[in-house]
Amino acid sequence: MAIDYGIIDRIAAAWDYTPSATIPILQGVQEQYHYLPREIFPYMARKLELSEARIYGVATFYENFSLEPKGRFIIKVCDGTACHVRNSAPLLETLRKALGLSETKKTTDDLAFTVETVSCLGACALAPVLSVNDQVHAAMTPEKAVALLKTLQEENRDVTG
Repeated sequence: MAIDYGIIDRIAAAWDYTPSATIPILQGVQEQYHYLPREIFPYMARKLELSEARIYGVATFYENFSLEPKGRFIIKVCDGTACHVRNSAPLLETLRKALGLSETKKTTDDLAFTVETVSCLGACALAPVLSVNDQVHAAMTPEKAVALLKTLQEENRDVTG
């Protein structure tokens, strides 16, 4: 994937290239690419007048940042206590199997889907839950997860042709 450094400049310019705005600038870049491409670090270091190590350190410290490409649809399966005891594990396994993913391979080759686990989505009363691009889906079952996945796959086909 080619990096459009103009996008990075627009994001950084919105923060006046302020070094203390490294986090929101990285968030903006990740929003555009769904991850932080490694090629951006030397460029951002020059633009923000920081070391590459400093920017890389911020990107690797916070769990919200990813250095690996993520899919168009990021599915987060809650595995917190409430969801776990209400059988969130079968949701995760169903999604992984349907998409050909595993614990180590989290994103489909076509970059359409990423499946991750999270410790809590803050919707314990609705357990088990998962989110798709931060939209929470409550009281999920493996069957509901498959139906949701089919809807998302159709939406993806409509967009990608």
